Amino acid sequence: MKRSLRLPLIMSLAIAVAAPTAAADGNIKNDEFNPITTGVTSLSIAPDARGASMGDLGAATDPDANSQYWNPSKYAFAYSQAAVSLSYTPWLRKLVNDIFLANLAGYWKLGSSDNQAVSASLRYFSLGEVNTSPVSGGVGQSLNPYEMSIDVGYSRKLSEKFSMGVVFRYIYSDLGFSDSYAGDQSTGASAFAADISGYYTTYPIIGRNECQWSWGWNISNIGSKVSYNNGENPAFLPTNLRLGTAFTFPLADYHNLTIGLDANKLLVPAKPREGDYEDSPEGQREYLDALEDWENMSSFTGIFKSFGDAPGGFKEELREISWSLGAEYSYNNQFFLRAGYFYENEFKGNRKYFSLGAGFSLNVVRLDASYMIAAAQTSPLDQTLRFSLTFDMDGLKDMFGRR
Repeated sequence: MKRSLRLPLIMSLAIAVAAPTAAADGNIKNDEFNPITTGVTSLSIAPDARGASMGDLGAATDPDANSQYWNPSKYAFAYSQAAVSLSYTPWLRKLVNDIFLANLAGYWKLGSSDNQAVSASLRYFSLGEVNTSPVSGGVGQSLNPYEMSIDVGYSRKLSEKFSMGVVFRYIYSDLGFSDSYAGDQSTGASAFAADISGYYTTYPIIGRNECQWSWGWNISNIGSKVSYNNGENPAFLPTNLRLGTAFTFPLADYHNLTIGLDANKLLVPAKPREGDYEDSPEGQREYLDALEDWENMSSFTGIFKSFGDAPGGFKEELREISWSLGAEYSYNNQFFLRAGYFYENEFKGNRKYFSLGAGFSLNVVRLDASYMIAAAQTSPLDQTLRFSLTFDMDGLKDMFGRR
């Protein structure tokens, strides 16, 4: 017997169980629970400890080596000439012990005018070891499904206060397999995407203090669909619109406090639900037609369809927006304390969690860590840890220059 087993749902399941679903809440009707579904959902996981410790926030905070994920246009305002960061996140450790996200990111300022920068990042999300049951006439296999992306970006100041950036990304998702008894060969799914972003910062005087007020936006993962099962199961990439603002004011000499707010909306059309159509032959045909249109819809058309397509109207559109509120205290730009809160509507995934974090910086290296506290103790996201190690190239240059 020839048989090819595939795992296109492993990623969806791994991420979906990361939050207590609203459908499991007795106070929520199943016909109201309608989260947006996408492929390569690992692209939506915050990679670094700093942003994660502020409730998954970073559209308008000060630039750092991990701005590629949050808002790459911030690199043009980076203080250091170059930096590189390595982040590691054990994922769903309350369920398994071998799923993780690793992220490498960095940038380099170009020229002597301090107006532009190039950047790059590499993400690798491993689903650990998956053991399959043997099929008739065959043997089981030990698999290591994974997803990865690699991208490069460019950012430039368009004025003393405003910059823009673009990123080009290659995505690869390998969630299937074939064995010697398979009728076909499994191949990973590839996709290409791009980001476009903007960042504005100004320094108002409030009382006798010079403060900093910044705004940022990033439209990420604009690109092709990702197709599993030889194109039979196309899925939208998690195209996302992030808007944010951050305000920094001095508490005293060397003491600063930053408060930030981000809003996110997936620019992906909602998948039609059979329950939204009449229980009749005509209603069934309408549902199948709508489902076919959704499956054949291009990703660019889907971006525009994502506004105004919710069955519940404007009320449900508001439900699709998630919020992040966070704060960062810094002393002499060397010691940091952070906290935040992330909110997602109960009908759209129901992820709600608090986050805490700290960081310590020397001239050469900075170490950041974050800790997540889920609002529901049964959530596998509870107690998630992240670690980031960042190397500042200006500090390295100064250190070796003194020798």
